[in-house]
Amino acid sequence: MDLASQPVRTGLVVLRWDGPNAEVERAVFGATDAEILEVAKTGAVGIDAPFGWPAAFRQLLAGEAPTPWNNDVRDRLSFRKTDFAVREVMGRWPLSVSTDRIALPALRAQGLLAALSVTDRSRGRVVEAYPALALRRWGLPFRGYKKPTDRAVRETIWAGLQTKAPWLRMTDPATLLAHADVLDALIAALIAEVAVRGLAAPIPDDPALRQEGWIVIPDEDALARLATSEPGSDTSR
Repeated sequence: MDLASQPVRTGLVVLRWDGPNAEVERAVFGATDAEILEVAKTGAVGIDAPFGWPAAFRQLLAGEAPTPWNNDVRDRLSFRKTDFAVREVMGRWPLSVSTDRIALPALRAQGLLAALSVTDRSRGRVVEAYPALALRRWGLPFRGYKKPTDRAVRETIWAGLQTKAPWLRMTDPATLLAHADVLDALIAALIAEVAVRGLAAPIPDDPALRQEGWIVIPDEDALARLATSEPGSDTSR
């Protein structure tokens, strides 16, 4: 799902797998928490929203003020360890959950994670997704597709997905092409499947990630391998 701070802008996509093929069973623009939790009871779940805050930022809120102030302290307060890893791959920072408005979806996500009994935010069947990163890794447009006027770019992305993942089916992509939030929800659903099948970068062995969260970094050939891999539940590679 592409989680906004309010249901009105939240995209939700449900994929149903039948052997090596997957079909978009449901695509919703304007998903409520109740709808999300109903479809997230089983299977892999990808949520496009930060799962936690930087450890240094949490320490700051607890009264441990960083001194002296410098660029390193600023970055550690602004970005999680997973954000540093994404920057290495993507060449730019993700939005900062402690200094940007992305914190609002992150706040909403906390209730969903609790309802889904997520205790480790770095691995498991519920994973943090970053659609722009996945699109870039898969050689598809990852910028300039969010606005209502960017439909042509969304059509290019959908056409690219059909080429790179011919096993992916959607009877009517109208909702996906009309709303970037639904397209991002589809990418998040694919990222979740990539994660549980072990088709992503290894997750560092760092206890801090259990609270900070970890953004799945899909393998570049993950779409092709999804058709031949077996579903699993181990995201620790």
